[in-house]
Amino acid sequence: MTALWNKIDRVVTSFEEWTLFLTVMAALWALFASVCLRYGINHSLAWSEELVRLVIVYTTFVGCSRAVKNGAMVRIDALVQFFPRLKKPLMLFSYAAVLVFAGVLIVYGAKMVGLQARTGQKTIIMQIPMAWLYGILPLSGGLMGLRACAQALTLFKGTREGETGGDHGE
Repeated sequence: MTALWNKIDRVVTSFEEWTLFLTVMAALWALFASVCLRYGINHSLAWSEELVRLVIVYTTFVGCSRAVKNGAMVRIDALVQFFPRLKKPLMLFSYAAVLVFAGVLIVYGAKMVGLQARTGQKTIIMQIPMAWLYGILPLSGGLMGLRACAQALTLFKGTREGETGGDHGE
C-alpha cells in the first residue's frame, strides 16, 4: 500500500508542479508581451489580462492542494501553545475540516461544471468554455481530499506507533 501511495503522490506532485509552472510562465510571458506592446507601439493585448486572471484562479486552487501537503494551511495555534497535548487532535480536526471543504468543492464544483456545460458559456475574449475553467473546482477538491487523508493517516499512524508523525507544518 505504501508503494502505491508513493507512486500516486509522485504523480500528483508532478502534476501540481508542472501545471503551476507552465500556467504561471504562460501568464508571465503574456503579461510581458502586453506591457512591451503597450509601451512600445501603444497597443495592448486584451486576452493577456484575461489569461492572467484565469491563471490566478487556477493557481489558487491547485496551490490549495500543495498547502495541504506541506502543512501550510491557515490555522490558529494558540490552543496548541497553551495545551501541547491537543496538537494531534486539533490537527486531525483540521484535516477533517479540509475533507469537508474538499467534499463541498467536489459536489458543488461538479454541479457548476454541469451547469456551465449545459449553458455553453465561454470567456469573453479568449472564448474558452467556462465548463473547462470550473473543472478546477472538483479537481482541486479531489486533490485536497487526497492530501488531507494522507496527512491524517500519517499523523494517526505516528500517534499509534508513538512517533511524531512527520513534519505536519511544525
